Amino acid sequence: MPSVDRDQHDVDIDLAQLFRAVWQRKGRILAATALVGVLAFVGANAISPSYKSDAKLLIESRQPNFSASGTASSTAEPMPDELNIASQVQLLQSVDLIKQVARDLKLNERTEFDPDSSPSAMTDFLVLFGLTKNPLELPPEERVINAFKEKLNVYQVDKSRVIGIEFTSKDPKLAAAVPNAMMDVYRSLQSGAKLDSNSDAVRWLETEIANLREKVREAEQKVAEYRSSAGLMTLGADQSSFSGKQLSDISTELARVRGERANAEATAENLRASIQAGKSTDTLDAIARSESIQRLKATESQIRGQISDLSTRLLEGHPQMKALRAQLSGIREQVQAEQLRVAASLDNEAAVARERETQLLAQLNTLKADTARSGEDEVGLKALEREATAQRQLLETYLARYREASSRLGKDASPADARVISTAIEPQEPSFPKVLPITIVATLSTLILAAVAVMLAELFSGRALRPTGAMVPVVTRREEQEPEEYAAVASVPRARPQDDMPASLLSVAPDAALLEEMEQAVAEEHEADAVPVAFAEESDEFSVASVADYLVEQEARIAFALSPSGDDGSAGTVALARELADRGHRTVLVDMTGSACPSHLMANWRDLPGITDLLTGEAAFADCIHSDHSSSADIVPQGNADIRQAMRGADRLSMIVDALADVYDIVLVECGPANADGVARLSRNGHHEIILSAPEPQAEELAEIMIAFEDVGYRDLVLLSVKNPPARRTRDAA
Repeated sequence: MPSVDRDQHDVDIDLAQLFRAVWQRKGRILAATALVGVLAFVGANAISPSYKSDAKLLIESRQPNFSASGTASSTAEPMPDELNIASQVQLLQSVDLIKQVARDLKLNERTEFDPDSSPSAMTDFLVLFGLTKNPLELPPEERVINAFKEKLNVYQVDKSRVIGIEFTSKDPKLAAAVPNAMMDVYRSLQSGAKLDSNSDAVRWLETEIANLREKVREAEQKVAEYRSSAGLMTLGADQSSFSGKQLSDISTELARVRGERANAEATAENLRASIQAGKSTDTLDAIARSESIQRLKATESQIRGQISDLSTRLLEGHPQMKALRAQLSGIREQVQAEQLRVAASLDNEAAVARERETQLLAQLNTLKADTARSGEDEVGLKALEREATAQRQLLETYLARYREASSRLGKDASPADARVISTAIEPQEPSFPKVLPITIVATLSTLILAAVAVMLAELFSGRALRPTGAMVPVVTRREEQEPEEYAAVASVPRARPQDDMPASLLSVAPDAALLEEMEQAVAEEHEADAVPVAFAEESDEFSVASVADYLVEQEARIAFALSPSGDDGSAGTVALARELADRGHRTVLVDMTGSACPSHLMANWRDLPGITDLLTGEAAFADCIHSDHSSSADIVPQGNADIRQAMRGADRLSMIVDALADVYDIVLVECGPANADGVARLSRNGHHEIILSAPEPQAEELAEIMIAFEDVGYRDLVLLSVKNPPARRTRDAA
């Protein structure tokens, strides 16, 4: 018998079924929710309240702006990094700091911090049987510290250099006092550490400064002794050597003498050339500077003036004119002689300069040799001077640091690297328990968990599962039973309640007469199964064979059968399914009739799960496919669930049919005497074949049906007319 493998199909969750299940059990869920809410309220009020308070510290470098000498500090302290902040958090949780706070606030006198001093009977019982350690074996101070740590929370505020100190206690005053006391002790420890560091630095610097002073003195003494022994005397503030200074002066003097010599030689040469050429020499500097030449020039000018005055009254041969001209000629000779003397004087100056130049060159060469020798000595001198300078600079640095460290030895001169930005205040409301939030959370949690439990129960039972559109069932073949078993089963009348049974799952219910006719037809069909009867198929175009040929030719995958006359039309659809199966096509028929006629004609068992169980989620998909006892076709019977409840999930019918079409060659959906709107809603106006199964069709009835289907989008209907469905023998075992 064909069936569907349960391990190879996909299902979807029916959310509507889940919510229906929750709604059906709403009374129990609300009762449990109310009970838990009351218990949570009572329990929260019974818990002893605890209070929480916090304080905040900003970690930053805090140094005096000025040192003792009044100058600003040249180096800036680096900003604390993440590791530094984390280290300060650990310092605030250190045992030494907690001990100091516990001693200052006398926490050992409070029962809250030493609950193990009065152990309960349960604790004594556990200690007696060795199930736990005796808490009284620990020292009282350690028990206080452990209790303190449980109530303390020190944390770093995200993305900041702020540290929060949070403390919980049953006493609100103590909850605020502990964080403030911890901040005071922490800052005191930080300031004390800085004072200790400055004191150690002062003591160390005193010793180092004394040693450096002696080293500086010795280095400077070595410099002086070396300079004296090497004769490297310094001149002035520029610290230049004596030989270097002489060399510089002689070089300057030599350049000056050479310039004077060249100037004298050039001037004398120019003067002689002018005299020989008869040119005027009045414009030459050497002539202009000569006083004798200037006096002669002045006398010459006077004589020329006299000659000019007398030439208007006297002739050229006059004795007075001759005398004046003779004086003028003598003066000119004197001027020329004086010019020659000036030239000779310039030559003498050039000669003197030349001699001076020779002497300076000799001195320069001597000084060069002396300077070269002194340069070698200065190498050692400079090394000694560098050593002395380095020692002196180090001494000055230590002296500056010593003065700065000495200025920070005061009590308030070294503040802690932390600033209080928020002190802890006494809380007015307890931090735990929050009665209203606890009650609300417990109530909502119970409501949600109860609903989830109901949903999980529905899921595990399979009632909330439905086949998905992508489901691909795998058809397998179960072992066939003996023919006698099938015959016995088929002969048992189907016992189903027939009250309010609709004629189709998509239409209204038929009357009682129709049900009686269906039962009679089923009985006759099974009686005919016992005796083989030859069946000759009608040869007209509306026969089972013709419709089967049409479906195969059109390669139809899904066909919806409509039986206006009721069960006799459904019997024709069953015959069509068997005909297609006999031709080797994998065929399944879905019984959507209200009378379950196809299920009676094809199924081997009564009360088998079917399409209604699948729609309501009461059966798995694999349990709803059964084999026909007279052919290789399969049947999805009507099922056992309430039909009206099943039709609430009618939107899944097309999905189920599509899933079957993925496995079978042809899917026949027998809708019974359904209307066009119901079939269109089931098929979703897809490209499917519509079969009108009518044993005795009437023209008027067919016209009305075709008009109704044309209105919903189906113009072509296939007519199947089977008056007497053939009787078939139950399949024998292979």
